[in-house]
Amino acid sequence: MISFIKGKKYIQTLLALKLSVKMERLLRRCRIRNSLVRECLAECLGVYILILFGCGTVAQVTTSQEKNGQYLSINLGFALGVTFGVFVSRGVSGAHLNPAVTLSLCVLGRHPWMKLPFYTFFQIFGAFLGAATVGLQYYDAILSYSGGQLTVTGQTATAGIFSTYPAEYLSLGGGFLDQVIGTAALLLCILAVGDQRNTSIPDYLQPLLAGATVLVIGVSMGSNSGYALNPARDFGPRFFTYIAGWGDDVFRAGRGWWWVPLVAPCIGGLVGTLIYEMLVEVHHASLSPEDQPSCQETTEAKSLELKGVEPSLVGAEEELEASG
Repeated sequence: MISFIKGKKYIQTLLALKLSVKMERLLRRCRIRNSLVRECLAECLGVYILILFGCGTVAQVTTSQEKNGQYLSINLGFALGVTFGVFVSRGVSGAHLNPAVTLSLCVLGRHPWMKLPFYTFFQIFGAFLGAATVGLQYYDAILSYSGGQLTVTGQTATAGIFSTYPAEYLSLGGGFLDQVIGTAALLLCILAVGDQRNTSIPDYLQPLLAGATVLVIGVSMGSNSGYALNPARDFGPRFFTYIAGWGDDVFRAGRGWWWVPLVAPCIGGLVGTLIYEMLVEVHHASLSPEDQPSCQETTEAKSLELKGVEPSLVGAEEELEASG
C-alpha cells in the first residue's frame, strides 16, 4: 500500500514536471527578442492599467452619482493606477507612461530620441484600450445615468469619465497655465524620486512615491481641468469617445480644449525638468572614482545574473528528455 502511494505521488510529480516544461517551452516561443517592441508593449500595458483604474474610478463615481465614491476616490484611483502601472512596466521600459516624461528624458539625454515616437504611440494606444475597457464595463451604467444619450456637456455628461474638460469659468489661457504648472510639478517630483545622489530611495518605494505625486497634484490642482498632465492619458480616451458615439463634440467642447492637454504637459514637463536640473541636480558633487563601479564589477554582476537564469527548469527538461 505504501509503495503504491509513493508510486502515485511520483507519477503525479512527473506529470506536473512535464506540464511545467511544456509550458516553459510554449512561453519561450512567445518571447519577443526585439527590445524596442518589448519596451513599447510594456508602456502600452502600464498606461492601460493607469486608465483602467483611473477612468474606472471616475465611471463608478459619476454613474452612481457619488454614492459609490467621491472626488477623493478619483484621486486615489489615478494615484494607484499610476503606482501599479509603474510596477507593471518599470523593469522593461522604465515606466514612463507619459509622452511628457519620455520627452523630458530625451532632452536630458537619458533616453534615445529614436524611441520617442514609438513610446508615444503605444502610450496613447494603451490609454485607448483602457478607456475602451472601462466603456465596455460601464456601458449599461453610462446609458442609465445619461438617459440613453452619450453627451459631452450638460448635467448628465459622461465624456468627462474618459478625458478632461475645463471648468466653465476657466479660460484657455488659464487652463494652459494650469497644465504647465501641474506637469512641471510632476516632473520635478519624479526626477527627485529617481535622483539617487539627492535622496537614496529604495527601488520598491519609487512607484509608490510616483503615485503619491499624482495624488497630491490631484487634491491640490484638480478642480480647474481635471489634471491630465499626460497627453496619452487624455488623447487616447478622447479618441475612444469620438468613435464610440460621443461624436466630434469631444473636440469642440470647452472652446476647443482638446489640444491643451496635448501641448501644455509637454511644455510643463520641460519646465519642471529644467527647474530641477538647474536648482538641484547640477549642483551635486561629482562621484569620486572610488564610488563609481568599475567595468569589471559591472561585467561580473551581469554574468552572475545570467548564470542564475532558470537552472532548475533547464535541468528538469534535460532529465525528462533523457527518460523519454
